[in-house]
Amino acid sequence: MNLTSKREHLKKLYLPLGVAVARMGIHPNLLTLLSLFLGTASAYFFYHHKVLTAVGLLILSGLFDLLDGVVARETDRASKFGAVFDWIADKWVDGFVLGAVGMAYASPFVAVTAVTVSMLHSFIKPVAYAEIGYSERIKGKILDPLEGVGFFGRPETHLTLIAFALLERAHFPLGLNFGIKLIAFLTLVSLLARVIYLYKHYGKEYE
Repeated sequence: MNLTSKREHLKKLYLPLGVAVARMGIHPNLLTLLSLFLGTASAYFFYHHKVLTAVGLLILSGLFDLLDGVVARETDRASKFGAVFDWIADKWVDGFVLGAVGMAYASPFVAVTAVTVSMLHSFIKPVAYAEIGYSERIKGKILDPLEGVGFFGRPETHLTLIAFALLERAHFPLGLNFGIKLIAFLTLVSLLARVIYLYKHYGKEYE
């Protein structure tokens, strides 16, 4: 699937809203902070089986996460700190939400597995930047070959989580117990695809 690789096409859907928010003078780091708080609240409600509230908060968290980058570019407030803060907020939310769902609907082992593979799937990229380098940065955004490698990243995780949360709310047999296990498995497979890609292209010893 890899919705991340379709970023430029999908941006057309939320760009007008981002431009409107930028005109309100809201600092992009504030939007990132709101995304973090809303995502943490979503994890709390997932843990306490308040599925609809958790889903609503997760959607809002994701929306603010999309808008912070647009606002930063539209207002010329893009900064290195903002880019790092965005990474921290994203991983904070993912860790809490996946951990909470795993603990509440599956088991501690499933929770740890889901969080671990999710973190590795994301952080393999900055490690690759540090060890291999990257070719270009446009308006603060690093363009790298791993962007199109792997098929199950953060957007797919959130959409799958929302879908199975709604099935859980509808008392469908395949609810969040199955959903969090599926997320862990697909993220692991996607992570392995990235590792294999790096090995094929950079597996030779230093000369």
